[in-house]
Amino acid sequence: MKQYTIDPITRLEGHGKIEIFCSDEGEVENVYFQVPELRGFEKFCEGRLVEELSQIVTKICGVCPGCHHMASGKAADAVYSLEIPPTAKKLRELFYMAHFIHSHIAHFYALAAPDFIVGPGAPAAERNILGVISKVGTEIGTEVIKQRRRAQEIQALLGGHQTHVVMNIPGGVRKGLTEEERDEIIIKAKDFIEFSKFTIQIFNDVVLGNKDYVNLILNGPYSLKIHSMGLVDENNNVNFYDGKVRVVNTTGKELCRYKGVEYLNHIEERVEPWSYLKFPYLKKKGWKGFVDGEDSGVYQATPLSRLNAADGMATPLADTEYKRMFETLGGKPVHSTLAMHWARLIELLYASENLLRLATDKEITGKELRNIPSKVIGEGVGIVEAQRGTLTHHYWTDKKGIVTKVNIIVGTTNNNAAICMSLKKAAQGLIKKGKEVTDEILNMVEMAFRAYDPCFSCATHSLPGEMPLIVNIHKHNGEIIKTFKR
Repeated sequence: MKQYTIDPITRLEGHGKIEIFCSDEGEVENVYFQVPELRGFEKFCEGRLVEELSQIVTKICGVCPGCHHMASGKAADAVYSLEIPPTAKKLRELFYMAHFIHSHIAHFYALAAPDFIVGPGAPAAERNILGVISKVGTEIGTEVIKQRRRAQEIQALLGGHQTHVVMNIPGGVRKGLTEEERDEIIIKAKDFIEFSKFTIQIFNDVVLGNKDYVNLILNGPYSLKIHSMGLVDENNNVNFYDGKVRVVNTTGKELCRYKGVEYLNHIEERVEPWSYLKFPYLKKKGWKGFVDGEDSGVYQATPLSRLNAADGMATPLADTEYKRMFETLGGKPVHSTLAMHWARLIELLYASENLLRLATDKEITGKELRNIPSKVIGEGVGIVEAQRGTLTHHYWTDKKGIVTKVNIIVGTTNNNAAICMSLKKAAQGLIKKGKEVTDEILNMVEMAFRAYDPCFSCATHSLPGEMPLIVNIHKHNGEIIKTFKR
């Protein structure tokens, strides 16, 4: 048996490795996507006041702290049975659009673009943001940094900090927006729209204008036919902050639609002995293993699955791009893993347009920012769409609002099984008998997980000190012949 190890995997947030096992003839038999860290953040939150959690959970990850802050804020509102004022809700969503803009810009240019603009077969030392800048020019590179910085400035203005946000409190937000601050955001929002259109044009020219890349998207080993999850509004349009979770099957038919508080009726979690990252699946379908198709319980929660689960985008320019993507790729739903990059850029345009819509709303500078808590329900769920997929925070408290239990399902956790399956399909399609396994091929295997923009600091956490370790030595037929434990 031959074995290939990709450790560490690159251009992601966190740590992980890929183990590829081949027969003696060189055909891929199995692929394991391993996350060798122990998740522990739910335990860190126990014993704290529920209103503290929206600040604590921003420490889970420095890439998407705003997502945890928003889901946590909504869960704390629910614990106190509070509806927040309209101005507070719009301010939260305004912050959240800026958060999406900065993250989606970072992923496309720094993490995804090296595989397309520089090329999957380029030397490893060139497959990075510096390689992208050398191809597109320093002027464009400077603009990327500028636009991402300006999105972070909006986050700092509304959230108190760019990363460790302190915006939300039960029942609303800490501070409002002045007319002068609103005018500044409007200027930035208009620039974000133009930059989003420019970025989509780069994608059109570099990716869609290259027949080899289009063939890789449509006919390469990057297709996975599973169900799609995403948050939608009352019109079935994509919504990042509010709405209901909608799941459609492999043909686009609705399987379920639920409020945040109902998620346990639809989602179940399981574990595998080779990863500290859990594997959620659809209760209605049940766990059938790592298989795709209509009967599978596996689903995706990604930018592409959000677009698959929706009927459109709530802003005009993004909706036009939404329709063009599905027309170009053969209709809904799309099951090509690499199409996630296109979907992410459509979301970038939507977030920019929505930022402008919210900034020009008369209520955004209102003075009613909070409803004061008067009772403790003792349980609350907050759901938002994180950049990497549907994010759920579920809190249980005692009658004083002190947290007794926490469950967090992040986007990357939702996608764990799908990532494993995508990696196996990519490896089986790329690694063949008699074909040399080069750095380019291994990088193209990594492209399968990179499309998900996984975030393992969100999904897993290692505790201080020595971690438990079990090493099994197998015969070629799978029989365990020796086990070592730490």
